[in-house]
Amino acid sequence: MFRNVGDHAPSLFFGVIFLVSLFGQSLTGLAMYNEEQAEHGSSPVTYPEFITSSQFIVDVAENWQSEYLQFFLFILVTIWLVQKGSTESKQPGDDGIGTAKEQLVGEYATADSPSWAKAGGWRQVLYSNSLLIVMGAIFVFSWLAQSLSGMVVYNEEQLQHQQPVVDWAGYIASSDFWNRTLQNWQSEFLAVGSMAAFTI
Repeated sequence: MFRNVGDHAPSLFFGVIFLVSLFGQSLTGLAMYNEEQAEHGSSPVTYPEFITSSQFIVDVAENWQSEYLQFFLFILVTIWLVQKGSTESKQPGDDGIGTAKEQLVGEYATADSPSWAKAGGWRQVLYSNSLLIVMGAIFVFSWLAQSLSGMVVYNEEQLQHQQPVVDWAGYIASSDFWNRTLQNWQSEFLAVGSMAAFTI
């Protein structure tokens, strides 16, 4: 069972520290939330109530969507754009999707290639773009989760201050939504751009 653990060490390492970090975030988030509840004269919530609340979901989702947007764009951009001298980039002249021979698909697939790499038509197109599709789909779903849970949190705050609530369209047009979103995007774009530049 554990014989091939070393073959998946980075995935397992980041999976473990992700779970530890998420658990830590849930504990500190619960403590902070209950402090705010006490300040407003409201009852504290339990751990299960907090981790299923919009307050916790919006904080998690807004980070996930920015991370997956970063990876989606990095994969897409590094197909077509070149950073000369960077290990995170193709070499000048190698930009573009490459040939079937370079990608080892279709007639150039090897014996141990996945069956969809050997197939033609839509299956090969889907396989060739599968990483980009997965990253993009996770971004879209986490962005949607952020917008929906953020709307609930925003409306709760509006009601506390006796202000009108908004619908989903109103929330995604609000400064609250875009402030939450852009503060994550700008840091992700800086990080990935710096990585490309600093590996020169």
